[in-house]
Amino acid sequence: MAVREAGKRRGYVPQEIEPRWQRVWRERGVMEASDVSDRPTYYNLVMFPYPSGDLHMGHMRNYVIGDLFSRFKRMRGLEVLNPFGWDAFGLPAENAAMQAGVHPRQWTLNNVGRAREQLAMMGVLYDWRREVTTCNSDYYRWTQWLFLLFHEMGLAYRAMAPVNWCPVDQTVLANEQVINGACWRHPDVPVEKRDLEQWFLRITDYADRLLDDLSLLEAWPEKVRTMQANWIGRSRGVEVDFPVEGQPEPMSVYTTRPDTLFGVTFMVLAPEHPLVDRVTTPGHREAVRAYVEWARRETEIERMSTEGEKTGVPTGGYAINPLNGDRLPIWVADYVLMGYGTGAIMGVPGHDERDFAFARKFDLPVREVIAPPDGPEGELQEAYVGPGFMVNSGEFAGLDSKAGFERVADRVEELGIGRRATRYRLRDWLISRQRYWGCPIPVIHCPDCGIVPVPRDELPVELPERYERLSEQPEWYTVSCPRCGGEARRETDTMDTFIDSAWYFLRYTSAQDQLEPFDSELANRWMPVDQYTGGVEHAILHLLYSRFFQKVLHDAGLVEAIEPFTRLFTQGMVTRGGQVMSKSRGNGVAPDDLVAREGADAGRVYELFIGPPEDDSEWTDEAIAGPVRFLQRVWRLVLDPDSFDRTRVAADATALRRKVHQTVRKVTEDYEGFRFNTSVAALMELSNAMQDHLAGGGERGAEWDEAVRSLILLLHPMAPHITEELWERTGGVGLCADASWPEYDAAAARDEEVVLGVQVGGRVRDRLQVPAGLDEAAATERALASEPARRALGNGGAPSRVVYVPDKLINLVP
Repeated sequence: MAVREAGKRRGYVPQEIEPRWQRVWRERGVMEASDVSDRPTYYNLVMFPYPSGDLHMGHMRNYVIGDLFSRFKRMRGLEVLNPFGWDAFGLPAENAAMQAGVHPRQWTLNNVGRAREQLAMMGVLYDWRREVTTCNSDYYRWTQWLFLLFHEMGLAYRAMAPVNWCPVDQTVLANEQVINGACWRHPDVPVEKRDLEQWFLRITDYADRLLDDLSLLEAWPEKVRTMQANWIGRSRGVEVDFPVEGQPEPMSVYTTRPDTLFGVTFMVLAPEHPLVDRVTTPGHREAVRAYVEWARRETEIERMSTEGEKTGVPTGGYAINPLNGDRLPIWVADYVLMGYGTGAIMGVPGHDERDFAFARKFDLPVREVIAPPDGPEGELQEAYVGPGFMVNSGEFAGLDSKAGFERVADRVEELGIGRRATRYRLRDWLISRQRYWGCPIPVIHCPDCGIVPVPRDELPVELPERYERLSEQPEWYTVSCPRCGGEARRETDTMDTFIDSAWYFLRYTSAQDQLEPFDSELANRWMPVDQYTGGVEHAILHLLYSRFFQKVLHDAGLVEAIEPFTRLFTQGMVTRGGQVMSKSRGNGVAPDDLVAREGADAGRVYELFIGPPEDDSEWTDEAIAGPVRFLQRVWRLVLDPDSFDRTRVAADATALRRKVHQTVRKVTEDYEGFRFNTSVAALMELSNAMQDHLAGGGERGAEWDEAVRSLILLLHPMAPHITEELWERTGGVGLCADASWPEYDAAAARDEEVVLGVQVGGRVRDRLQVPAGLDEAAATERALASEPARRALGNGGAPSRVVYVPDKLINLVP
């Protein structure tokens, strides 16, 4: 293999070669995907980021993984779509802009430009022709178009809803933005609960499909599917009507445990329940009102927490158990939420942990009605939530609890006091936000015509240039009604930014389309996404909303796929000093500094070698020295092999070739399986084997040339700059990025000898070094010659059966 002499005179200086290859890749459009290629398509996607400022190496882990995989798939002969964009709307940008004293658009677009520079300096390639920026009107025009489609389909509606309201920012806050009852930006300002008219999307109409279709997502992490299933929270139970003393209407309760109805000892209403005022007696009114006001300041997360003491107050009212006539005190407690079930629960402390804690706190009765299989416990010291048989349950006593579910449900329906029902934890998606920096909702409020959609040919409804809350800009919101021509008012709420990210992957397939959100033909060519990579923090909301959008658009006839993402990988965080790498914590490692010191390729290899990519990994500045030395060794092996000492045993060209083909097999499998840390180790082992070959005086013939070529190609997706340089200097044709992935020869990769485990009756008795590929007869002969195996079989004993796994184990069954 010819090597340019310059390579021997000049050592590896990454800062000299990396900018050149970044320019070449850009000029030649290496990652530009063709919409008409006859090669098999592959859609590789990383979750698009929020442009919050400079990137650090914690951010880069996701992008380096995505870049590696795109390069790898291209080299395997696929037409790869690898686009990128920016989730550019949202409250964080607005707040940061306020602090900096600049317009959110200026702040956001400045960050976009800076992040693009940092991605380029790390050698991360995208098809930039398909770039989308959600705050640009050429994107949010189509977000508005899709909103109108949802509205036409009956999936977008406006209704009153209780919200968290910051009186300083004058905006709705997400539950996660309320900390200890105060605004996250104003710790001394209590959040108010307000009932406001808000826009919703009917995601609950798709609850069953979103849950059932999780079975199609076999290539998703099990934990993510479980999290989504729990969030949707489908349950089968019974809705029971409990009469309320002095009230014409009963209290409706949903329970998944009708078999425990005889164990009810109290009832609990959510603080927001409309019955609270009606059932509260005069002597309890002041305490109930104070408690309700306090509870409404809590976040839903705080109320759902199982930690901390239970709180609540009695109303003085009573309900009646319709099955046994028991008189049950009605309480108000924050652990009951209006949005779940009916906003009222029956307290069964004997068989529910939260109810048990509540009963113990307030000295309420605990009754055992489900006994464990070994018999009743009598006085319960904790809630028994397992299966068993019914006790203290009248005519149903003695029934298995599973059978009791059906029998009690039958009786409830026979008596006309309730009905079987299916409930969901999932609630409709509240998308309204009272802020400037978001996509305007394209409807007009007319006093005569009501809610009127903005005509599609008038989209986009653009944000005004002046940075101020839309509700404070009458020159923007005062318009004529599209139907009657009378004076009307634009909607001044903007959309939740999760709307923007619920369909961006479809826009990438035809990002320049001026006639529709996406070209259905091109969407069907590329979709669903073959590989999606991003943080597990998006396991529920973003992924759930994206799945919802995909199903709606499928129903509308715009796309064929019913799920957007075939395969999902959630990478772990990068930590430094024991904390997640973050600019705000001061522990971020800037790509600029790293590239200036060690080069982009060293940073990329270290990101991949630092640990299993699905796990959190600790970044240490000292440890990057290992990848740096490795790349320097690769440079010398390829361009200056004479610099290595020849002091060891004679080289074996056959052994080198075997190691090359084993490495090709290993790295190929590891890349496909996202085991990047072990693929780095395999390439390090190959470089060591090549160095040993030189040290032993091995010839640099065909086997050596094959090793060099394979090392360069296998390393390219990880360290693309150095490998492009080495590919050119060794006479490679075209770009390394465009070269074909090496194939391994199974025969060449086979070890000459393997360790064969010898078992007797399934228990390992010996391990034998045997020739690879040994047939069963020869393997049995070797195993029977083993002294430990003979002793285990018994003197002179012969196996009744032999189970043989070639090159791995042989089991002699006595």
